[in-house]
Amino acid sequence: MEIRELEKSEWPAQLLEIPQPPKRLWVRGELPPSGHKMLTVVGSRAMTRYGQEACEKLITGLAGYPISIVSGLALGTDTCAHKAALSAGLHTLVVPGSGLGDDVLYPRSNRAFAKEILKAGGGFLSEYSPDTLSRVHFFPERNRIMVGLSDAVLIIEAGQKSGTLITARLAGEYNRDLLCIPHRIADPHSFGSHLFIRLGAALISDPLHILEALHIAPRESASIGVAPSDLEDAELVIWNMLDEPMTRDEILRGASGAAGEVLTALVALELRGLIKEEFSAWHRV
Repeated sequence: MEIRELEKSEWPAQLLEIPQPPKRLWVRGELPPSGHKMLTVVGSRAMTRYGQEACEKLITGLAGYPISIVSGLALGTDTCAHKAALSAGLHTLVVPGSGLGDDVLYPRSNRAFAKEILKAGGGFLSEYSPDTLSRVHFFPERNRIMVGLSDAVLIIEAGQKSGTLITARLAGEYNRDLLCIPHRIADPHSFGSHLFIRLGAALISDPLHILEALHIAPRESASIGVAPSDLEDAELVIWNMLDEPMTRDEILRGASGAAGEVLTALVALELRGLIKEEFSAWHRV
């Protein structure tokens, strides 16, 4: 797909507001549609299972809204964010620490995935000429662009020495909303999120919290909390129990009937897409 240099008139307006705007910009694929909010998602390359589940849950919950997911294509959190965006049918924008040519795009292991992003209507943006190889100092440089583009920055995970902390500080300097998911106490990946939550960042545990930060009104649905009319008795019992998330053992203890019948009903509800298990707890979708 063609790589072209953007005219200044085509630049995202937010980038002109930051202290050190890029001098030139190249694009490949599609920029976010007009009117879309941009959510930059950052975090550890050594992503935990908890971080992956949180990232997928939050981004999937944004499906259907005018939001573009911005990240850097790195392994771990960046890749998870881009993939979750594609799965949710959201536009995603990549800001790599390299040029945009096939032979230099970094990381090499994600070059096939990069083609998937382009095929799905996503885009790539870089201040480096198309044939520029990645350099260590390019990554903090490109982070300022990711933050500058954004309406809000979401931190998934960040250890004490994580480069994500630099990105979070840029959000404060650029007057962008900083959003953080909570973690278990003493989890080394929790350092950044808990630090910035203490300093005033928004605690995010539900997609609705992101919509609020982006000033997007959630869709109204008359069916929220209403059980489908064709549920079997055992399925209806489980549905009614899941006003709040519950573990499998809690469901088995609380539901009437034999364990096999309850488990069969649980699987049936999951196959219909009515309930889902995340973080070891079942909840309605």
